[in-house]
Amino acid sequence: MNYNTTLLEDWIENFYINLGIFHPHQIDLHSIAYRLGYSVTYRNISSRFYETEIIIDERISPQEQWQEFAHELCHAERHAGNQLVMPKSFLELQEFQANLFAYHFCVPTFMLLRLQLPENTKQAIYFISNTFFVTLEFAEYRLNLYWNRINSSTLVAEKNYKEMI
Repeated sequence: MNYNTTLLEDWIENFYINLGIFHPHQIDLHSIAYRLGYSVTYRNISSRFYETEIIIDERISPQEQWQEFAHELCHAERHAGNQLVMPKSFLELQEFQANLFAYHFCVPTFMLLRLQLPENTKQAIYFISNTFFVTLEFAEYRLNLYWNRINSSTLVAEKNYKEMI
């Protein structure tokens, strides 16, 4: 299979490897937060990051809490600035980036590439959901990101091959 990783996927792979995390069963939000010097607090408010604290909404499912953790971790590790006073377009950019980050962080490409996914789409979604502890909707979207990347890499390879002939 031909898969060209993005800079984000490479960053996430290096991040996990630096933490000594190589397999899905090793992923634990509390362990990750602790190793990075963040505290995790569960409250009856929407998830957010503040200084060294990642606040997670206690009203959502554990899978959604993991997904929210990844979103907030992106803000902590990759963003700067106070979202309360930044221009709307910059805030929207950061939120888009944090959402994309969460998909790749919760279901890392380097781990996904090593797995034998079921050929049936529904089974593949369930497999990803169970393996990486994410919701079915999240798993479905992540699987589509993965397949789109594979298909675009294949199309580029085919185009390059045809141009060489």
